[in-house]
Amino acid sequence: MEQGRSSLPVLGQVGGRSLQTCRWKCAYDCFHDKPNRSGNEPFSSVVERGLTRRNFLKGAGAALVLTAGTSLVDTPAAAAAGRKGRDRGFEPISPTNADDVVVPRGYEYRLLRRWGDPVLPDAPAWDVDDQSPEAQAGQFGYNCDFVAFMPLPYRSSNSGVGLVWVNHEYTNPELMFPGYSSDAPTAAQVDIDRLAHGGSILTVKRDRRSGHTEFVRKGRWNRRIHAETPMELTGPAAGHELLRTSADPTGTRVLGMLNNCAGGVTPWGTILTCEENFHQYFANRGAVGDERIADLHARVSIPEGESERKWERFHSRYDLAQEPNEPFRFGWTVEIDPYDPTFTPRKRTALGRYKREGATTRITKDGRVAVYSGDDEVFEYIYKFVTAGRYRRKDRAHNLKLLDEGTLHVARFDVDEDGNGTGQWLPLVFGEGPLTPANGFSSQADVVIDVRRAGDLVGATPMDRPEDVQPNPKTGAVYAALTNNTSRTEPNAANPRSPNSWGHVIEWVEDGNDAAATTFRWRFLLLCGDPDDPSTYFAGFPKDRVSPISSPDNLLFDSDNNLWIATDGQATYLGPNDAFHVVPLSGRSRGHVQQFLSVPVGAEACGPELTPDERTLFCAVQHPGEGSTLESPSSTWPDRTSTPRPSLVTIAKRRGGGRIGT
Repeated sequence: MEQGRSSLPVLGQVGGRSLQTCRWKCAYDCFHDKPNRSGNEPFSSVVERGLTRRNFLKGAGAALVLTAGTSLVDTPAAAAAGRKGRDRGFEPISPTNADDVVVPRGYEYRLLRRWGDPVLPDAPAWDVDDQSPEAQAGQFGYNCDFVAFMPLPYRSSNSGVGLVWVNHEYTNPELMFPGYSSDAPTAAQVDIDRLAHGGSILTVKRDRRSGHTEFVRKGRWNRRIHAETPMELTGPAAGHELLRTSADPTGTRVLGMLNNCAGGVTPWGTILTCEENFHQYFANRGAVGDERIADLHARVSIPEGESERKWERFHSRYDLAQEPNEPFRFGWTVEIDPYDPTFTPRKRTALGRYKREGATTRITKDGRVAVYSGDDEVFEYIYKFVTAGRYRRKDRAHNLKLLDEGTLHVARFDVDEDGNGTGQWLPLVFGEGPLTPANGFSSQADVVIDVRRAGDLVGATPMDRPEDVQPNPKTGAVYAALTNNTSRTEPNAANPRSPNSWGHVIEWVEDGNDAAATTFRWRFLLLCGDPDDPSTYFAGFPKDRVSPISSPDNLLFDSDNNLWIATDGQATYLGPNDAFHVVPLSGRSRGHVQQFLSVPVGAEACGPELTPDERTLFCAVQHPGEGSTLESPSSTWPDRTSTPRPSLVTIAKRRGGGRIGT
């Protein structure tokens, strides 16, 4: 099959991607052809210098260097993982376009919450013909994405009772409201739309007979966070003149969070949830008179005229002609304490402002905390933040201040003379290198607000849509999902496809296996796609035995050192519906990609998440039916009615349960 071509039809495509995906997920920003705006050397050309693809992939099969003379598989943790590294004990499913969640033989799925189901005790039951902003504020939001299971009590490893955090990334109003007109949405529709964003905290308890985790309606931790929830701005940008508005002249308070895609969990038990395509909610950049402010908004693609959603017609804060600074209050990592229902969410500006995809953590050797993130746009960057202070296991109050001070870095990927992948973490610190007043930076606040341009100036490596970036808790190696880049035009050794429709996964080890290191060694794990295509690569595993995979997005590790990969765009670029795949990271089965589940027509597979005992797997089924309308839906999942509903499901083994995949 020609790379990037689908053998199965996809509804409403433009250039291979759903019209509605482009419209509501990123306001067409994901589809526009984009130049390498930084001018820095593309990742896809890094290994071109004197290297053939064959030699590079041969090198990619070698062990990554942890310390002098020590390979990844020689460390005690990795050696133990290598003994366990094996194919999971399930029969992989075949790729499918079924309008259902399809799981392996011996498994079953159940609905935990659907869009509109009550979260708060006084919320009404959902009715598509009787929606209101007041009801939505207490109901499960739309388009569930990142999922985190938090055991109860705090600091336990209990899998039977806990809290589940779910992001609600964006909405598809044409699938929410009967008779919806994108040219003339009503005030009520806009407010329901706004309140369907954000996140939900669910109290859950496992049913001993079924093995499935169920929602506890009267759980005292149940909470909805949305576009009107009061939040604090902390860190270097708090109080900066660009964050001040008529509603908040102090620049330290903001209502709500928007387009929360991926996230992470801190060692002290809080949620980090990340604002991604926030640009789409604002309008009228062309009316901004201050050239500097207009340029900053252009760098994140805020539209010159009206927005697709038309929120600005009803709320002045989304209209840059009236509030030119409002967008600077979005694009941050938000910290939330799920164990405290009164906790005010905090936007941690020290971690930088961009279209954030994930915020995953690892403790450094000297006790500080590293946070990894990607900027989910073509030719953007991978970042790491290292706290100034050290983590204290029994001092939660201290830990809740850690993310306000530290050093933000951006990644540069290179290849040495011997063809080995090398890399550097370049500091983004005011006053260092080009980050000076001569280049428009007057403080660290300026750096974190305009972090993309800071990355341009220091020479970061433009990547192919960096999504989830996750450190492996067993080995310390870090994995990044590069979803795709259809704007790439030059094939070469490291990225030989033009365009890169299928994406890839890279892995690296920080020097000394220390998350605080400023240098690292890297290689490919996967070059995704149709295994019959010669451009694909599966860590050296025989390609005739792997499941096809495209558009890697969210990542998860299990206790057997397997990587779980959720996809976003597989139907568009490969054919079958989006899915969860499992791939061993060590042992003889390293690279053996196997498909575990498939989501319904038009849907994206999000999460994934496991309970600590790995007996329950969570899958967030985002936007089933996307690309169609409520009047003529392409999916009727999950209720088999005309209204497809984004939902969170649990997967467990039949007949008494057991560890997922064994």
